[in-house]
Amino acid sequence: MTSLSGKVVLITGGARGVGAEVARRVHRRGARLVLVDLDAAPLEAMAAELGPDALPVVADVRDLPAMESAVAQGIERFGGIDIVMANAGIASYGSVLAVDPAAFRRLIDVNVVGVFHTVRAALPSIVERRGYVLIVSSAAAYAAAPGLAPYCASKAGVEHFANSLRLEVAHLGVDVGSAHMSWIDTPMVQDAKADLPAFRKMLAALPGPLGKTTSVEVCGRGFERGIERRAKRINVPGWVGVARWLKPLMQTTLAERDIRNNAGTLLPEMDAEVAGLGRSVSARMQALDEADPKR
Repeated sequence: MTSLSGKVVLITGGARGVGAEVARRVHRRGARLVLVDLDAAPLEAMAAELGPDALPVVADVRDLPAMESAVAQGIERFGGIDIVMANAGIASYGSVLAVDPAAFRRLIDVNVVGVFHTVRAALPSIVERRGYVLIVSSAAAYAAAPGLAPYCASKAGVEHFANSLRLEVAHLGVDVGSAHMSWIDTPMVQDAKADLPAFRKMLAALPGPLGKTTSVEVCGRGFERGIERRAKRINVPGWVGVARWLKPLMQTTLAERDIRNNAGTLLPEMDAEVAGLGRSVSARMQALDEADPKR
């Protein structure tokens, strides 16, 4: 068990959702924070809420020099980085045939390349302080879903990135974990529910707890415990851990039967809704992209 008091924690995607909730929780435990996000206004508000022990840095995880600068600012302000949480992530809308190829590339750049940039920039200080790396994956790394191929691919990719990184840095005293969550009531999930009625239908069609949404507070509590324990895996809710062990079974034809049947109805609906929207990302993400023509 690791005390969080006095630790310096860098969190990407720290302005909203799970990143903001974890920031609040570890701050209450005495941690100092480097909060990185692309959206300046909520990031500044988050830093103002937490006070002088929170350093806000507006940066794009797709830009390695920007992430190196964020880490350098954290080191200059607090002396080093003990924990990095690579949390920034986005989703796209539509099937493989319907998704905008530019949205697919953007998602991979944020969710996979952005994780690499975050870890690469922070790792020298993490190694020096024998710290902890947490890579935010998803239950989507354990179980695929129609209409979410880009997201599922990215989250499976970063899970295995975490597994490889763990082997590389264990002898240096660094621990590496991956986090896997089902549907969490974040802005990303809220946006998808608001934009796509077919997405809401898909959740309602999932059996048992698979379609239920968990609160950000419950997720943050699980992350807080996992970070404190330098956990190898964090699963929220707890049943998600069972899904990891059942992964081969869930990929059988019998287990996929109902999902395939529902996809035959719901996926065309979703693709039609995406076409009607005229975008393969949330309005908020599109606005952020349009605000910076260099992106």
